[in-house]
Amino acid sequence: MEQVPAIELKNISKSFGNKMANKDVNLTVNRGEILSILGENGSGKTTLMNIIAGIYFPDEGRIFIDGNEVIIRSPKDAFQYKIGMIHQHFKLVDVFSATENIILGLNEKGKYNLKAAAQKVKDISSKYGFEIDPMKKIHEMAVSEKQTVEIIKVLYRGADILILDEPTAVLTPQETQKLFAVLRKMRDDGKSIIIITHKLHEVLSLSDKVAVLRKGEYVGTVETAKTNEAELTEMMVGKKISLNIERSEPKDCVDRLVVEHLDCVDRDGVKILNDISFTAYSGEILGIAGIAGSGQRELLEAIAGLQKVDKGEIVYNNPKTGSHDNLRDKTPIQIRDLGVRLSFVPEDRLGMGLVGNMDIIDNMMLRSYRKGKSAFLERKAPKDLAEKIIKDLEVVTPDARTPVRRLSGGNIQKVLVGREIAASPTVLMAAYPVRGLDIGASYTIYNLLNKQKEKGVAVIFVGEDLDVLIELCDRILVIGSGSITGIVDARTTTKEEIGLLMTKVRDAQGGEEK
Repeated sequence: MEQVPAIELKNISKSFGNKMANKDVNLTVNRGEILSILGENGSGKTTLMNIIAGIYFPDEGRIFIDGNEVIIRSPKDAFQYKIGMIHQHFKLVDVFSATENIILGLNEKGKYNLKAAAQKVKDISSKYGFEIDPMKKIHEMAVSEKQTVEIIKVLYRGADILILDEPTAVLTPQETQKLFAVLRKMRDDGKSIIIITHKLHEVLSLSDKVAVLRKGEYVGTVETAKTNEAELTEMMVGKKISLNIERSEPKDCVDRLVVEHLDCVDRDGVKILNDISFTAYSGEILGIAGIAGSGQRELLEAIAGLQKVDKGEIVYNNPKTGSHDNLRDKTPIQIRDLGVRLSFVPEDRLGMGLVGNMDIIDNMMLRSYRKGKSAFLERKAPKDLAEKIIKDLEVVTPDARTPVRRLSGGNIQKVLVGREIAASPTVLMAAYPVRGLDIGASYTIYNLLNKQKEKGVAVIFVGEDLDVLIELCDRILVIGSGSITGIVDARTTTKEEIGLLMTKVRDAQGGEEK
């Protein structure tokens, strides 16, 4: 069957100041085809898609739709050419219904006929297999339902070229499979679908072709059936990378951190953590899985002394003194003064982890400045540490004196993770430590966490990618709506089992067995 190009990009270039985001990119997407766009963080994927969607205008190059050259200066122009983009962060009005959001902004003559619009939404849903109540309010919806509204919104406007930016980032495995089934039906109906993603296993299971970008330039397009993870990774990075996580067996495990019946309430009086009980052992990696916003961040912040605890205990068993210290209601400084070596890689890198206006060396000093005995701080050790992290983690920076805010998100994360691991903790908590990192740097971080585990550190790892959690961790604790819904053996569990636990709501969870 002859393939018909739906959209062609020829020699597209786009720069922001002196930073080149895309350079001479050539790309073709055919009718009835799912194309995945792969690339490291900062490779220009989202910029290129924003050009197609009319959010950015290219500095150079030409765009063709069905063989005809077009000019796309705005999202309105993109819709005129039946192009719709579903962004990672939804653009919906919470107090409106699904149908009201879908028709919002449409230039229709006369009054809106909400009943007719709702029926059209039902027809689209029935055609492609969506599950949605047209009259349900957005604030009552799960994340997957909100995403469905965004997809139907562009279909309602007649889009037949759809761009999805990281569509599975906040979905459970079951929701991901439902989405994929819908996308395949849309492809079979002749739609052209472009997906930006970083999950290689999803790329291989869904797409027909894969296009790879590296440092803003187009590397090539391959047929999915004729490639594999290793080849795609080499195309992205430009060199061979081992995608193996060397998980060792836990040894000499002892109770290091015991959390019992922990409750936390936010400022509005809403309970965000409900009766949380678990034990983190030395020499193991305990993974934490859950839908975004289920309480993972609050749990780590409570242990680190950054979140007020309303009930329960957090007992740290000190390996040096043999004492059992309750960390509840202590500040981070008090926790450190107890001799507790908690290292915390927070979700918000610059908001909580690093100071953007300070250079890399000064950010290394943040952990030790209170030990200074004179008006002058000792800078040699922090400088050596900064240069070691830059070298070992391949941080892209002019030098160690560069302000952190000038680094890319991925390089900021490398600096933060490197500094926290260098603190030689006995408990290392890492919230999304590879978010924003390219695949090579991600595997570097996974192996660093494994080395900490082998040194007897109790590692608590919050991650988004269930495949990584299963491959990296020893046990996985699953949180749903602020409660523990299960603790499973990572070596024997499945993504499906974890996915079911992620959507399960339980009032309380009792103790656990090692």
